Amino acid sequence: MTQQPPHRNGPYAFPVVPPAARPGWFRRLQPGQRVGAIVGGVLLSSVLLCCSGATLVGALADDPQQGRNPATANGSTRGDSLASTPEPVAVSASPVHSDPAPVPSTAPPPTTTAPKVETRTETKTQVIRHAERTVKDPSLTEGKRAVRTRGVNGVRTLTYEVTLTDGVPTGRKLVRSVVTRQAVTQVVAVGTKRERRCDPNYGGCVPIASDVDCAGGSGNGPAYVTGPIEVIGDDIYDLDRDNDGYACDD
Repeated sequence: MTQQPPHRNGPYAFPVVPPAARPGWFRRLQPGQRVGAIVGGVLLSSVLLCCSGATLVGALADDPQQGRNPATANGSTRGDSLASTPEPVAVSASPVHSDPAPVPSTAPPPTTTAPKVETRTETKTQVIRHAERTVKDPSLTEGKRAVRTRGVNGVRTLTYEVTLTDGVPTGRKLVRSVVTRQAVTQVVAVGTKRERRCDPNYGGCVPIASDVDCAGGSGNGPAYVTGPIEVIGDDIYDLDRDNDGYACDD
């Protein structure tokens, strides 16, 4: 190595100092930028390796003559290969699978028919129960009942308008109500006459009681009888005081 002579500038001589080397682009990056550059380089290298390998495999698969000597390819020399016309290579295109075009339907569209709506009338009869009224009858014994007028039930006729949809009843409305037979009120008579019970030991009607005395006498009843009364059995009430067979004849 030849030593450079000292640089002289004027009366003084000093050695020449080479300029400092400028740092590279990687060193000028910030720490975060350096990490990003390293990761990006790794990803880019992977992509390039994958693409290069795929390209190489595809070239080997498509060119059956890959790796053979071009001078001896197809059994001919280099000169024969240059002189002869290359044979056309048939390229088979891979079929493209696509969905078949839809076949238009020839079936007629479904037809919607409007429902058939119709109306009809129906009649129905309803029973009207007859009323009952009671009246007092003094000719009947108390507690007895007798039908004076027999009751008859009435009849009411109802008319409806029925709506049918496709033959099925879907509505009903009452349009008319008429009494076709009037009901007859039943009249029942109730007796008010008190029945007098008579003792069979006397010919007249001597009531049956705890004690019977002659009317106008000194007895205290509670029942009284007006004579003369024939005694036909036992004088149980001691009404015949003179024992002539007739009671209360004084």
